Amino acid sequence: MLGSSINLILPPPISSSPFLSLTRLSLPSHPAAELLKASSRKLIFATKARSVSTMAAGGESVASVKRQLGKLFEVSIRTAVPDVNVEPAVVPSIEKSGKKFGDYQCNNAMDIWSKIKGKGTAFNNPRSVGEAIMANLPKSDIIESCTVAGPGFVNIVLAKDWMAKSLQKMLVDGIETWAPQLQIKRAVVDFSSPNIAKEMHVGHLRSTIIGDTLARMLEFSKVEVLRRNHVGDWGTQFGMLIQYLFEKFPNVDDVNEMEIGDLQEFYKQSKKRFDEDPAFKERAQAAVVSLQGGTPKYREAWLQICEVSRREFQMVYERLGTQLEEKGESFYNPYIPGVLEKLTEQGLIVESEGARVIHLEGFNIPLIVVKSNGSYNYASTDLAALWYRLNEEKAEWIIYVTDVGQQQHFSMFFKAATLAGWLPADGSYPKVSHVGFGLVLGEDGKRFRTRSSDVVRLVDLLDEAKSRSKTSLVERGKSEDFTEEELEKIAVAVGYGAVKYADLKNNRLTNYTFDFDQMLNDKGNTAVYLLYMHARICSIIRKSGKDIDELKKTGEIVLGHAGEGELALHLLKFSETVEEACTNLLPSVLCEYLYNLSEIFSGKFYSNCQVIGTPEETSRLLLCEATGVVMRKCFHLLGIEAVYKM
Repeated sequence: MLGSSINLILPPPISSSPFLSLTRLSLPSHPAAELLKASSRKLIFATKARSVSTMAAGGESVASVKRQLGKLFEVSIRTAVPDVNVEPAVVPSIEKSGKKFGDYQCNNAMDIWSKIKGKGTAFNNPRSVGEAIMANLPKSDIIESCTVAGPGFVNIVLAKDWMAKSLQKMLVDGIETWAPQLQIKRAVVDFSSPNIAKEMHVGHLRSTIIGDTLARMLEFSKVEVLRRNHVGDWGTQFGMLIQYLFEKFPNVDDVNEMEIGDLQEFYKQSKKRFDEDPAFKERAQAAVVSLQGGTPKYREAWLQICEVSRREFQMVYERLGTQLEEKGESFYNPYIPGVLEKLTEQGLIVESEGARVIHLEGFNIPLIVVKSNGSYNYASTDLAALWYRLNEEKAEWIIYVTDVGQQQHFSMFFKAATLAGWLPADGSYPKVSHVGFGLVLGEDGKRFRTRSSDVVRLVDLLDEAKSRSKTSLVERGKSEDFTEEELEKIAVAVGYGAVKYADLKNNRLTNYTFDFDQMLNDKGNTAVYLLYMHARICSIIRKSGKDIDELKKTGEIVLGHAGEGELALHLLKFSETVEEACTNLLPSVLCEYLYNLSEIFSGKFYSNCQVIGTPEETSRLLLCEATGVVMRKCFHLLGIEAVYKM
């Protein structure tokens, strides 16, 4: 199994916390509220919106070719048209009609012309602007040549010698030197977040897989990531569950995991009793009050129910290799009264039909923060959690990974936080983002379920992927090539990796069909194909009999063949690809890069450039190793374990 861990942070003692109440809240003073008032920490907002990515302070992002070219064109544009302030628009060149005029392109000329046209400058059309930009480029060993095409597009061809040396430097210094340098230092990624006493479903699978990949990409980019599991561990349902537990098992100390292990069924039974038995409902409501008051017996029962759920969740996290730190709804409850009190003092919270709400421009419904029965809800908890993350944890970017169906809730809650002055209105930092994702569908095009219409148990789903992967390996005769232990490790990497990649390769906003046969196919854009390609590259290096670590020190990369140059160029785009995936919160961008890398290696390089037994062997072995290094880092960022033999 992949390594994983989950840290648990319990809430403050309930006896000192004004938790959810069935009676009207009067928003009394509370230690958390005093913390809010006494806090001298102020959120200092930038006066100008800024991009998430930038060069390191006082340094240069060695990895990003796009950024290095951008710095050169920044100087050139400032020299050519000093009165115009624009950001360099440098992008990779795209092949059109089978032709490609460069490796990168600067597209500023037309925009600049629109700003200076008719103002008596020396330029008479966009092309003349492009020519001036090209003429004023500083000398650099990055660029081999430039040309101007059409209405001023400046096409750039990278110097092969510089490309080769950049790859060699990465092989010696390590792939970490290619990490993007983002402008933020600390982020919260709120993902997975299942509900206690309920099974995790495929929606939680998507949140866990997508959230883990976003966290990994940010961590690679030198951002401190607080991986938060905002579990649903508080609410009126716990009174119902605890009361049912007491009545079914009078001696709670004797209850073990097996007796309440099937919490899904336990929850259904207690809910049925709650709906059908008024006396039980009354006792369950009283149990909520006892739990809120910190009565030890009730708190212990609550902890026991939570722990049974956590063991179930952990089986999923271990298989996925996901690390999370739990701070559930109960953790933030002590902060709710103080947060709501501050918002009330600001005049944002008002009474409406017995509830307490925040009216927001652009929405036809208010944001309810205290329900008419006096209890808290998702909005009140989320506001308290955001306040804590901004003020206590000092996060600059808070990312929430949930299904797209919650988009309106997050839009309203984010707007309320902006009105309160917690977030800058111009989109600068600190900022919040909702990472929405679509549904997982079955082959019938409907929401993915078992044949009995039950929600699929995630542990069983993942184990089936591993089992099918192992069966496929055996059927292909691989059981003769590996020990049973090796076969099991490959099946785990391929099976779990296939599930992850099938999710991540799609634009997260779209629905996708869960199809074992497709995701375990060894052809096409699948994890199986990519892992096979990586194993093939490793095999080439092994068959050479050369010490690749020694070659890194003594060998030299030469890009003499077009296939070698195309592979090198794609490898050098790794840093800017990760940066784009982080900035736009789209793991599919990295998946597309990885698949294209495999295709270029196979179709453009390996099929045209013999490696072993040629004068170019050393150089081409180093290109194979560079490809393997980048592929392994892509796999790591996607949460997939690399396979070296297959």
